[in-house]
Amino acid sequence: MKIARFEPWSAIDLLHRDLNCAAPQGRTAGWVPAVDIFEEKGRFLLRADVPGVSATDIEVSMDAGVLTVSGVRLAEERAEDTDVQRTERSTGHFLRRFTLPETADAESITARTSNGILEVVIPKLPEVQARRITVEAA
Repeated sequence: MKIARFEPWSAIDLLHRDLNCAAPQGRTAGWVPAVDIFEEKGRFLLRADVPGVSATDIEVSMDAGVLTVSGVRLAEERAEDTDVQRTERSTGHFLRRFTLPETADAESITARTSNGILEVVIPKLPEVQARRITVEAA
């Protein structure tokens, strides 16, 4: 007997994506990039799939413990005599927000993009060690 992992949210996520594809194109957010977040010893690492998005079209900001990643993927220019047979790649604006823990060093966050992947490095603050205080007799 094979044990299968039950992930109820994956079915809902698929339904959500299908409904977004069927929605009219006048949306405020045209698409949502997939994101992976890793916690390592001295940092948090966020990787987002942003193929076809220029680094100049991506904005990363930090405010009150919330990291915001936003940008726009522009539609390709087509000649007027070209008939569209099928379009599946989403275009338009995107926005993702993440609440960071108190251990995140907001002043040292860096971001870079390479091969369609945005990588945001969020260093951790050094751990504060408890200090032992000796009690003297008077």
